[in-house]
Amino acid sequence: MPFIPPPENPTVPAVDGILFDFNNGLRVRFPDTGEFRCVFRDLDTDCLLYCMDVKPGCTIESVKKFFIRFSLEIYRKGELGQPIFRHDLNLSGKDVLIQLPAGALGDSIAWFSYVERFLNKHRCKLFCSMEPRMAELFKDQYPEISFITKEEAAKLKPYATYNLGLFFGGDSDHQPFDFRAVGLHRTAGLLLGLEDDELGDDPPRVNLSAPRQIREKYVCIASQASSQCKYWNNPSGWREVVAFLKEQGYRVLCIDRMPEYGSDYVWNHIPYGSEDFTGDRPLQERINLLKDAEFFIGLSSGLSWLAWCCHVPVILISGFTDPVNEFYTPYRVLNPSVCHGCWNDMRCEFNHFDFLWCPRKKEAKDKFECSKAITSKMVIDKIRRLAQ
Repeated sequence: MPFIPPPENPTVPAVDGILFDFNNGLRVRFPDTGEFRCVFRDLDTDCLLYCMDVKPGCTIESVKKFFIRFSLEIYRKGELGQPIFRHDLNLSGKDVLIQLPAGALGDSIAWFSYVERFLNKHRCKLFCSMEPRMAELFKDQYPEISFITKEEAAKLKPYATYNLGLFFGGDSDHQPFDFRAVGLHRTAGLLLGLEDDELGDDPPRVNLSAPRQIREKYVCIASQASSQCKYWNNPSGWREVVAFLKEQGYRVLCIDRMPEYGSDYVWNHIPYGSEDFTGDRPLQERINLLKDAEFFIGLSSGLSWLAWCCHVPVILISGFTDPVNEFYTPYRVLNPSVCHGCWNDMRCEFNHFDFLWCPRKKEAKDKFECSKAITSKMVIDKIRRLAQ
């Protein structure tokens, strides 16, 4: 499971043996004796979300699991006067857990940019469960956040929990807006209840203090990705761009984790002419290289997000996503005159198990038109613009 489940019982006492918390939406557990009426409201919309008589021993949970400013009211069954208990969500000073699933580098970077904003807004005691290699990047930069493992998170009894992720299949219970419509990073801000003016493109902080390692001017590139639709599938694109960069006097360092990657009969190799800096190295080593690069050229993948953290100009080559999906860069390369943007198309459902997923083109010769039609000239034009 990507997230640890909430504590078996709600963590906050209410009245008459009733327990509640906000660890899977709003949830309330009633004792084995007595009958009550339970009411959920949304404080921001003034909408009634739930109002029912409940039997002894019942547990009630809200349908929606993302951030909502819930209000809870409990009445004795048959008594229509004042509630015997009322509580409005208030995170200030409370233990709150935010969970980021282990896995994609880019997702974790994109989503973490909103964790601090959530903390600043609510002034809670914030615990963040995330992959240890990612926590290492951020923990010294964010001393107010307690970074913990999944095993440590399982021992907490927080007041509230919020899970950041991509919820597929048109899921509207775990996310207020489909991630395809709002973009990879902003979906996290919306899950956390942040307002439009709080959803800016500010990258999370990382350690940029290492001394420069390479005297010559150089460019970092990354050509590998987790699915073929994310690749730059123009057959001569990388070779021509690397040759151009070297003609301009740049060293070209390929910093992918692997020099070859693919599935079945399709394999992608390190771009011809680039220097092999690939390897499963600590992310801080990648940051130490990226921060002094003249610029970075990559795809809609994790190393582009890491370069964003390093405040390096990013030339981002992507056809299968629309611009809303990633952070803003003036050097994005997209060919809108051909098939593109399937990842952000609400009619297309991504298949994690199909490395060659291309939902609109079924014949092999037609697949990945979106990036085949991104030419080396388009990328070189962005390089020329950067060098002005």
